Amino acid sequence: MTDSSPVVAVVGCAAGGLEELRPKLVQPLLAKGYRVAVTLTPVAGAWFRESGEAERIADITGLPVRSNPRLPTDASPHPTSDVVVVAPATANTVAKLALGIADNQALTAVNESMGVVPVIVFPRVNAAHARHPAWQGHLAALRGGGVHLVYGDEVWPLHEPRTRPGRELPWGSILVAVDRALAAVR
Repeated sequence: MTDSSPVVAVVGCAAGGLEELRPKLVQPLLAKGYRVAVTLTPVAGAWFRESGEAERIADITGLPVRSNPRLPTDASPHPTSDVVVVAPATANTVAKLALGIADNQALTAVNESMGVVPVIVFPRVNAAHARHPAWQGHLAALRGGGVHLVYGDEVWPLHEPRTRPGRELPWGSILVAVDRALAAVR
């Protein structure tokens, strides 16, 4: 990995599976030779600071894990990204992205990237979320904005809430989406 290696910005939300972010997404991306910059939603950031996971990720990436905005006079601690991956994304984050809401550092980073670099989103949702009347509109808005969704029965069959705890997220599908997005922009 060099300073000229592609930069993958990873954004994680406080959803089940977040605890696997480092071994299942960050480390495989680093092994492929990508630079990885991690930003977390505020609650996810609190979880990772409390568990020590933020420090472990910073140690292997060489970059701080962000969850708070910086002062306007501070330099950005992360390099410019070549692709953005939001995984896992909560239903709340998906809805906010679809509406252009940027009320925390993670959402700001993703919203600013849309239309500039490839954005990949894995909605870590259940069947109840998908039944909400606004859900399909949120997905359509993101797709219309060029966002690649890692979504559907082939990658993450939806189940009722709390009926399939502990199942592994589709990390392999997310990694394939990153590779394809980077190949398309090179």
